[in-house]
Amino acid sequence: MRNVIVLSLLLLLNIHHVISAPKGVTASLSAKWSMTPFLLETSEFIGEDGNEKFWQFVDTVKELTVYKQGESVRSYYNLVLKKAGQFLTDLQVNLLKFALALRSYSPAVQASQQIASDEPPPEACPAFVSIHGQRSCSTKDIKKLLKAAAGRPKPYLHKNDHTYPGVNKTDVPVVILYAEIGTKKFTSFHKVLSEKAGEGTLVYVLRHFVAVPKPQKMLLSGYGVELAIKSTEYKAVDDTKVKESGANAEEDNNDEVQGFVFGKLKKSHPELQEQLVELRKHLLESTNDMVPLKVWEMQDLSFQAAARIMSVPKFDALKLMRDLSQNFPSKARSLTRVAVKQEMRKEIEENQKRLGESIGVHAGDGELFINGLHIDLDIHNPFSILDILRGEARVLEGLHNLGIKGEHQGKMLRLPVNAVDDSYALDIRHPAIMWINDIENDLVYRSWPTGVQELLRATFPGVIRQIRRNLFNLVLFLDPVREESVELVKLAELFYKHKIPLRIGFVFVVNTKDEIDGSSDAGVGFFRLLNYIADEYDSSQALMSIVAMYNKVDAGETLSVDAISAYLKRKYPKANAERILGVESEYDDKRKDGALFYKNSGLGALPLALFNGVPLSPDEMDPDELETIILQRIMDTTTTFQRAVFMAQLTEGSNVVDYLMEQANVVPRMNPLILSTDRKYLDFTAKPVVDDWEDTTMFSFFDSRDKTAVMAKRMKYFTNTDEDGMSAVTVWIAGDFETVSGRKLLLGALKRVKASPGVRVGVIDNPRGKPSEDNTVLYRAIWASLLTQKNKAAAEFVQKLLREESIQLLQKGTKMKDLLMQGMDRDAFEKRFNTLEVDFIRSQQLFCRDVLKLSPGQQAVISNGRILGPFEEQEEFTVEDFQLLEKITLSGSAENVKAKVKLMGMKAKHASDLVMKVDALLTAAPKGEVRRDVHFAKDSHSVLRLSPRENEVFYDVVAVVDPLTREAQKMSPLLIVLSQVVNVRLQVFMNCRAKLSEMPLKSFYRFVLESDVNFLANDTVSPGPVARFMELPESPLLTLIMITPESWMVQAVRSPHDLDNIHLQEVSGVVEAEYELEHLLLEGHCFDLSTGQPPRGLQFTLGMSRDPLMYDTIVMANLGYFQLKANPGAWILKLRKGRSEEIYQVLTHDGTDSPADAGDVLVVLNSFHSKIIKVRVQKKAEKMNEDLLSENSESKGIWDSIASVWSTFEKSITGGGSKKEDGEREKEDVLNIFSVASGHLYERFLRIMMLSVLRHTKTPVKFWFLKNYLSPSFKETIAHMAEKYGFQFELVQYKWPRWLHQQTEKQRVIWGYKILFLDVLFPLAVDKIIFVDADQIVRADLKDLRDFDLEGAPYGYTPFCDSRREMEGYRFWKSGYWASHLGHRKYHISALYVVDLKKFRKIAAGDRLRGQYQALSQDPNSLSNLDQDLPNNMIHQVVIKSLPQEWMWCETWCDDASKVSAKTIDLCNNPKTKEPKLTAAARIVPEWVEYDNEIKQLLGQVQEQQDTATQKHTPSPSQHEKEDRRDEL
Repeated sequence: MRNVIVLSLLLLLNIHHVISAPKGVTASLSAKWSMTPFLLETSEFIGEDGNEKFWQFVDTVKELTVYKQGESVRSYYNLVLKKAGQFLTDLQVNLLKFALALRSYSPAVQASQQIASDEPPPEACPAFVSIHGQRSCSTKDIKKLLKAAAGRPKPYLHKNDHTYPGVNKTDVPVVILYAEIGTKKFTSFHKVLSEKAGEGTLVYVLRHFVAVPKPQKMLLSGYGVELAIKSTEYKAVDDTKVKESGANAEEDNNDEVQGFVFGKLKKSHPELQEQLVELRKHLLESTNDMVPLKVWEMQDLSFQAAARIMSVPKFDALKLMRDLSQNFPSKARSLTRVAVKQEMRKEIEENQKRLGESIGVHAGDGELFINGLHIDLDIHNPFSILDILRGEARVLEGLHNLGIKGEHQGKMLRLPVNAVDDSYALDIRHPAIMWINDIENDLVYRSWPTGVQELLRATFPGVIRQIRRNLFNLVLFLDPVREESVELVKLAELFYKHKIPLRIGFVFVVNTKDEIDGSSDAGVGFFRLLNYIADEYDSSQALMSIVAMYNKVDAGETLSVDAISAYLKRKYPKANAERILGVESEYDDKRKDGALFYKNSGLGALPLALFNGVPLSPDEMDPDELETIILQRIMDTTTTFQRAVFMAQLTEGSNVVDYLMEQANVVPRMNPLILSTDRKYLDFTAKPVVDDWEDTTMFSFFDSRDKTAVMAKRMKYFTNTDEDGMSAVTVWIAGDFETVSGRKLLLGALKRVKASPGVRVGVIDNPRGKPSEDNTVLYRAIWASLLTQKNKAAAEFVQKLLREESIQLLQKGTKMKDLLMQGMDRDAFEKRFNTLEVDFIRSQQLFCRDVLKLSPGQQAVISNGRILGPFEEQEEFTVEDFQLLEKITLSGSAENVKAKVKLMGMKAKHASDLVMKVDALLTAAPKGEVRRDVHFAKDSHSVLRLSPRENEVFYDVVAVVDPLTREAQKMSPLLIVLSQVVNVRLQVFMNCRAKLSEMPLKSFYRFVLESDVNFLANDTVSPGPVARFMELPESPLLTLIMITPESWMVQAVRSPHDLDNIHLQEVSGVVEAEYELEHLLLEGHCFDLSTGQPPRGLQFTLGMSRDPLMYDTIVMANLGYFQLKANPGAWILKLRKGRSEEIYQVLTHDGTDSPADAGDVLVVLNSFHSKIIKVRVQKKAEKMNEDLLSENSESKGIWDSIASVWSTFEKSITGGGSKKEDGEREKEDVLNIFSVASGHLYERFLRIMMLSVLRHTKTPVKFWFLKNYLSPSFKETIAHMAEKYGFQFELVQYKWPRWLHQQTEKQRVIWGYKILFLDVLFPLAVDKIIFVDADQIVRADLKDLRDFDLEGAPYGYTPFCDSRREMEGYRFWKSGYWASHLGHRKYHISALYVVDLKKFRKIAAGDRLRGQYQALSQDPNSLSNLDQDLPNNMIHQVVIKSLPQEWMWCETWCDDASKVSAKTIDLCNNPKTKEPKLTAAARIVPEWVEYDNEIKQLLGQVQEQQDTATQKHTPSPSQHEKEDRRDEL
């Protein structure tokens, strides 16, 4: 039936055999570097899972390229994937395919390539080694080069270099191999180097190096392309004919148009090919109805789109959403006919209410959540999403392997894992602390208010509230005899005297030996005297006495016994000195407490201070700093208390000190080993095939994950379960129990088990020597008791066994059975003990060696998979440490995990195992942001749901999106690719906006992204992803915009068409746009350490060791921001030679790849992600008073250095311009003209403007153009113009900074560039710049304008003319906001202005303009003419000098009489007549046509030269075909 309809339709149309090529637009983006081999990219992908895996993979594929010759590209690609599959799970292989399609690891490979080229490689060398700066292509030379290597400096290694896992030695030479993995040459080098590295005679580092890179360009993806519909109110299209490229688009035949699937029709009716093409075109033209909609038709479009999406089968819904959002302008009309159900509206409103309350998402917002992590699409791009998917994969696969699936997975993932806290506090409720004062009870403070509500009372900033509560507590640990104690005690007295609300306590750490007394030890004497005073009088008196004693001690001296007895005699003559200080002293109690408390606290070296229990760091203990630090802590802590009072956690009845000491960060003792933030975890997620540890040989072949899994499966425990039978904390003790320290460690753990329900202990033997019957006696007894006895009996027996008296008995020959206790099953024990083999102990020793990295005999403690150890010889791990460890483990996530596991209802032993394994997995995962729970009230009409495949790892993806928004244009293709790459449970909520008053989308959009590498039918790799727009209406005028990740700088490199004005009616065939990723940005923030301010005008240069000055930049005052153009590789950042380097020096830097204090700032760019660094600089001591931007210190020296550097730099960029270099005077006298243009018409005007400038001046001219928007054809021809007319030119570019409010409309972006970046676009050597609009014709010498006196203003503009009376109604600045804002000042036009850049920078005008722009631009209705409104709005802050009226004449605003004296004529738009620019130009400016013809002639000649050149070089087609296509990978 379908066929009949088609045929009859064809007959109806009565089609003639005229085939017109399909029209459309394609855009592609290639990398600047050559294609990188897939094998190397794969190795980088695997390398992210650890160095060990990288080298195992390298070994597996070391000669893989041999297969390249015989295989097709596709089968070689599959072979690479198969090899990678040995090291990756299925999910990871899918992510690898996605990474290869994105070319995500290409920059990492290219970075190595670039580092190699900087070496540089020896001639004709497929691979080479570099040994401390000397290179060789042959393995034979390695020995010779190694001999003298020690005398040469070591090379600098980067963080992501691949170092062969050999013996870690620092004193051996470093050999860097530059080679391509998989080639024969690599294998021969690798064999030699890996052997030597294994022996520990050298460090072997591998960097990728492809000797002959493939010439093909590599097409990238992960960006968006927009075709925005332009306003045609003023015609701005160039009428010059374009030479077509004759390209024909691959038709997208599988598409469906109005119900016809043309791919199938063409297959079933090959004889009707031509007619079908015509039918398709006819149908397309009838659907692409671009008639504007009425307002009432627009109101419901968002809901109508959602209804349409929800009505199709769910697997097509995302594709439909993509189609509707990306082609909206031509789909809008069809949507107006869709009916929307009332239930759907109601449900959407309910869901929106709930989302607004739960996660703050409102109607029309677009948000994406992956496993609850919020993915902000303004910040994230496919490359960072791939990283997130990879990070999540590790946790998801872990949970899946542990048997946590379905709903439980999400619950486990969302558990709050408490981040590692680095401010632990010690409990200060300890009797050893001698409190000097007590705010709550001392009479001194009785006038203060006692209520905690006082904290909420408003006070002046910086005032410390005096409240009669012990809110702030300072404890000082001191040795009274040490010199440092003196200042600290004096500081404490200062706080006390000034009535700072601080409770002060002392812990005096003095000699604890009983036989020592006060007459021989000053510390003991001091302590006894103090006790006497505190007992007989009071503690404040004691504090005063300490200070009085210390005042008598000379600087550099310490307290002596004589000084103490002298003080006692003088101050308390009646007291009996012997009874106080001597042997029989009554004041000696608690002397040992202080020392014991200090020892048990685990704190570091004296003196120490605790503020509310939190230890201060050693550098904060400097008495000069301490006062400020304590006061600052009081201020900071006040806000925490205020919050607690406000949330009613701290009430009037609370004891403040108890409240403080019950917080989560308070611990019974400080043990840096347990509290350190650098933590290692075991991975329990493997599933080994067998769990056999009796067979040691078999066990030795397992990898570390499998060994761990076997240990976990076979371990037996001493338990003290909770009432629910579960243990939340599992501790493994590894050690040699034939040693005293090993027994002590285990005994401590068992004591803790006894005291604490919910803890269990497993024991691993790690004997000193090779395990044998003799050195494992105790362990076998422990193991036999665990296997045969009840829990309690086993624990008691082992505790008895570990005591030293039992050991002595055994050594004397007592039999093990004689030590058995009452209530034990003797026979079972004896039988098992006598038959235990030692093989499994050998396996345990292997586990200790390979996984825990312990030497035989060393000890370690593992708590829920977290490894502590190996312990040093003397290191003690006490019962208190076990208590601390338990607390830390529980508060991390074990408690939460246990609660969730409990709900799963499994046997106790299995549940405890699961808690341990899940806890290790979750706490080891890097801490990201909080995971959100996104729930919908109802989901039957407004939520698109796709279920995941059963029994596989799945990602939980929730999207909230209005189908007709920019977010939907981007999110729908992303979700489609995501669902192809990984298994997803997807929910998409249609977050529609009601009552639209304008078209929600005014552009066509494509997001370029593929889930896997594509191949052509002949098994060669496809050229790469391209954005295709094939079904566009022909009537609208379109402009093409590339929307790329933040740090990409792209430019159009090939297209004969005007990409700013695409009008398909005038084009036959396809408009092809080829872009290139020209630079990856290196961004940064720079601050002056001494002032904390950005050093304005500071210049940085970026280069490589062989070419140190390739790019340069200037630091802005806004956020100290700077940006530098770069590409993958290792770069060196330096201060610019000249004033920057003379005045400043770099002190520290973060985010870079060299040590923070290294003078050379080394930055490696090796990914498509943004790279942002922080640099801190400081003025050199002798230059403290100099200013970078000051006039008087500008010397000729710096001028020359900048000028010469700039000129060489410029030549390299522009290749243009006749360059004069004879001294400063000549250089000084240059007219610098700046202009921007976009689109062929404006570039045509621009050339005419340039010609008119040159005709009217004798001064040398240098033009500066904004490169970002120039067409490829303009960039090609400008050099020819420069040659003919003798001017210089330079193309400048700057990427709009991410922190500055983004404009979406191209025209407004260009306006922004005219005004916002004047201070950073040009080198400091340029003093004055004149901006001339492209559509201006100059009739005077612009030198006069440059030399015009601006009277101290940073820039001069011409005011708008008032003389043409009939335009009065259009002069918007005469009324409303502008009239009141400007007052008596004039409104100025931005078509021509002169900028004094020195003054402009000095008063930070650029930073002020950006600040004002940031404030105003958030409102879409402000700054409607951005480049003009902004300076006029800022006229009070940044003064404008009004230029004489004749500098700017334009017919719209100025009368005809004033035209005679006009120095420049501007082709302003006329809002009254709307006359097209081209007709206006020829009518208003007679010389315009002459200029135009002259330039056309020049361009014609250039084109002819190029044509003849290309004819000479074009090879015959057969040559092309013979090139081997296999080499693409």
